[in-house]
Amino acid sequence: MRCPLCQHTDSRVLESRSAEAGQSVRRRRECLNCKGRFTTYERIEWVAITVLKRGGQRETFDRSKLLRGVVRSCEKTGIDLPTLEQLVDRIEMDLQQGGKRDVTSSELGQQVLHHLRPLSEVAYIRFASVYGKFQGIRDFMETLNHLQAHPIGGEDIPLCDRQENDARCSPPEAKMTTDTDQWVCPPSTVEAIGLRPS
Repeated sequence: MRCPLCQHTDSRVLESRSAEAGQSVRRRRECLNCKGRFTTYERIEWVAITVLKRGGQRETFDRSKLLRGVVRSCEKTGIDLPTLEQLVDRIEMDLQQGGKRDVTSSELGQQVLHHLRPLSEVAYIRFASVYGKFQGIRDFMETLNHLQAHPIGGEDIPLCDRQENDARCSPPEAKMTTDTDQWVCPPSTVEAIGLRPS
């Protein structure tokens, strides 16, 4: 290992320990030439995963981009950064162990929702609203209905795509108006999610 201070190639390991939830080994080293100390990390080299976007574009899986999205969804929920990093680690490990080199953005979003829900249903709804490109209160109601219909610990059913099966997602306590073709929800339901009717 080359010393970052003097570029000498010989060093000795002073200390080794597991880091990043067992995903890497942290080594403290000392250069045999200048006696400078530095830290190195030994990590598993993952197979590159490509994310297939909705518009047909392809991009390399970016762990930091995923983490930023999860952190944004969890703002003011009290969930600490190490917990969110572990969540992203689990998602990345699931993708790697799945053996697929290509994953759709939809599959990736479902993975995040699967791991995020036990931590915070608020964060789940926030992430789902961006991932699902929510257009209005109806989309939020569909998601809330999904959460109520499928409690944690029950069968893990993916959040449905309203374009695939609109009827399956309809909130049972909501009524569809004939004149505006929109859902009208009882005030108690609307207030429960922190939205006020206009």
